[in-house]
Amino acid sequence: MNQINPKKLLHSKWTAVAPKQKERHFMVTKLIRSENEVIIACELEAVINNNLYELDWQALKDTSYWLMGWR
Repeated sequence: MNQINPKKLLHSKWTAVAPKQKERHFMVTKLIRSENEVIIACELEAVINNNLYELDWQALKDTSYWLMGWR
């Protein structure tokens, strides 16, 4: 399990363990917050083609799908 500090999540870099469509490296470009200002999701941007994906930020903790940094 990756340990993530939600306050440092913005602009963090991630590597997909099983890339799809050659999209392997991602950067968090936006945090999505609830009405109470609690982070509920993040927006990931694929480095290779700038596609955007919305993802529950807790999913980044799963090391079988995501690795911290670019590898």
